[in-house]
Amino acid sequence: MGKETPPPDDSGSDDGSGGITPVDLKEALEERYLAYALSTIMGRALPDVRDGMKPVHRRILHAMRLLRLSPDAAFAKCARIVGDVMGKFHPHGDQAIYDALVRLSQDFAVRYPLVDGQGNFGNIDGDNPAAMRYTEARMTLAATELLTGITEDAVDFRATYNEEDEEPVVLPGAFPNLLANGAAGIAVGMATNIPPHNAAELCDAALHLIKHPNASFEKLLEFVPGPDFPTGGVIVEPREAILEAYKTGKGGFRTRAKWEREDLGRGQWQIVVTEIPYQVGKSKLIEKIAEMLLAKKLPLLGDINDESAEDIRLVIEPKSRSVDPQLLMEQLFRATDLESRFPLNMNVLDGGKVPRVMDLRAVLRAWLDHRKEVLIRRSRHRLAQIEKRLEILGGYLVAFLNIDEVIRIIRTEDHPKEALIARFSITDVQAEAILNLRLRRLHKLEEIEIRTEESNLREEKAGIEALLGNEDRQWKTVAWEVGETKKKFGKDTDLGARRTTFAEPIEIDMEAVAEAMIEREPITVVLSQKGWIRAMKGHMADFASLSFKEGDGLKAAFHAQTTDRILLLSTAGKVYTLGADKLPGGRGHGEPLRIMVDMDNDADIVCAFIHVAGRKRLLASTAGNGFAAAEADMIANTRKGKQVLNVKMPDEALLCVPAGGGEGDEAPSHLAVVGENRKLLVFPIEQVPEMGRGKGVRLQKYKDGGIKDARAFDMSAGLTWTDGGGRTHIRSADDLAEYVGERAQAGRMVPKGFPASGTFAPRS
Repeated sequence: MGKETPPPDDSGSDDGSGGITPVDLKEALEERYLAYALSTIMGRALPDVRDGMKPVHRRILHAMRLLRLSPDAAFAKCARIVGDVMGKFHPHGDQAIYDALVRLSQDFAVRYPLVDGQGNFGNIDGDNPAAMRYTEARMTLAATELLTGITEDAVDFRATYNEEDEEPVVLPGAFPNLLANGAAGIAVGMATNIPPHNAAELCDAALHLIKHPNASFEKLLEFVPGPDFPTGGVIVEPREAILEAYKTGKGGFRTRAKWEREDLGRGQWQIVVTEIPYQVGKSKLIEKIAEMLLAKKLPLLGDINDESAEDIRLVIEPKSRSVDPQLLMEQLFRATDLESRFPLNMNVLDGGKVPRVMDLRAVLRAWLDHRKEVLIRRSRHRLAQIEKRLEILGGYLVAFLNIDEVIRIIRTEDHPKEALIARFSITDVQAEAILNLRLRRLHKLEEIEIRTEESNLREEKAGIEALLGNEDRQWKTVAWEVGETKKKFGKDTDLGARRTTFAEPIEIDMEAVAEAMIEREPITVVLSQKGWIRAMKGHMADFASLSFKEGDGLKAAFHAQTTDRILLLSTAGKVYTLGADKLPGGRGHGEPLRIMVDMDNDADIVCAFIHVAGRKRLLASTAGNGFAAAEADMIANTRKGKQVLNVKMPDEALLCVPAGGGEGDEAPSHLAVVGENRKLLVFPIEQVPEMGRGKGVRLQKYKDGGIKDARAFDMSAGLTWTDGGGRTHIRSADDLAEYVGERAQAGRMVPKGFPASGTFAPRS
């Protein structure tokens, strides 16, 4: 056997490279990704500002027009429509086309449906539509308005993807579809989100814009106050924010569900929700509320039931009849999708080519300019038809005036067409029309009809020529067309009536709402000397049974509710705020405070207490400086706390005692201060300033040492203290006369019976 020869190289390359062309990867990726991005932007994601449609929607309506599925025609299977769209115009998946068709028919998804569906087209609960082989569809009035004039050269056509047919580049768009039905899409590096609006309001704004091209946004807002969602709802966005959104083309609209209180008698009531925000699925909304209810995150809510039929009816039952309905709904608005924000981003294709964000006036202006262009093109098309018809009518008149000669030429001449042209000096078109004339039309009345038709056409021609030569007439005609559209979709019609209303959000105490979000339960807050904190369930009667880590002990313990806020003062003068519901449970020894707040390593906790609205506290440092502060001003919103009492080392914050103002508290008239030197000073509390932050003023004068304790009290009730044995001592105003003085004095030695600890109450 001989040696085998290798197969010949048929690659066609002489340099041995195998026909491979080297390509720069960076340039190839940039070029091809840019091509993909442009394809996505132009062909899928962004709508055209002129007709408000993406290619798939435009192709669906065009295919339905070719199938003659007008509003008064019979329905056709959706599978037939989808097949035509996919086979002729849209080379993408049938399911994507069907999904787009389905959405155009859903009255809860689009404000003015463009497809009239018959069968199961899904619902607001999120259920899927039936397969396309079961459903049927035809166009609606709004769709026919978008297509009006498409056969009259109103718009350009281009070849389809297989170049076997033609499709419109844009629709004539007599209906303001972009703003009326809105749009949403995500492209490469950009997105669009336009809410639906009321068509009659848009027409009013457009009519005003025709008369006043530079109309202000404030004026346009009088005609278009905001979106008009298919599902209704209540817009609570401030007017200033809406104006800014329409000015810039970017913003958002906060929408709430529409509800009312329904009285059940005997003090019982329930809330009925009849409209929910746009694009919120009803079943998912109820499911989320039910989950939050089971997790005890909605303590004011008793139950929620769906009693919806064709209309939405969600029944919300309160936990008890004493619950405030406004507070309950505010809680639900904050925690669920009963309130949602619909973003506005009017990013559209300007002229079908350039993507840019347009404001309200620019969008309306672009639609009107398109309508004017359509009018001019339709007028020119009609003018060409009239001129062609007049030419034919002129030939008919020649034939009627010379009927015998025409008959003779036709009967005797071998080439009658050329003979007619030569004999009567007529055009080829006229000669062809005469030869195609039927004998039955050769009667006297036909001549009269031809002359009447010619007269009418010449009158119409003069009107069209006058229209084409006068821009004011063009705008008047556009205004008339817009007015006709407004009549068809006016607010006096079922479809055109405004569904979304406007309201100012009711002022609700946000603290009350925050409290309402928490299940109210009794707890006992326990703070150890080394800074470990925990919350025991229930109100403990005996704190002696509490256990701590070795070497640790009780610093403070008090009863609270899970809805309370706990304030803690550190020796550095900072106040930290913790939600009682966020405290670690009572199992074990709790958790260190330092992992919950950002407290300095050399600082320690002075005291912990429950925040009481309206109450004041006296803050004092070891040096004897202090002031009164409202507890509301001491609340910190971050882990870092809030600096309230300014101190410098070695001075530290020492006291934080009540100074009146709480519910049921009597306003104190005096302040008693005792120093480490056991001297007592009593002076009017009005001499202590109220501040939000600072060092404070001197409360008592010392030679050595500093302040030990202080107490605010009412002189008429006397000063009380508790000794180590638990006995309470009271000193009347007469007993305290020798101790009363002015702020910053030294005071006198404490009276007999004052505790050896030097404080008004025992400290742990």
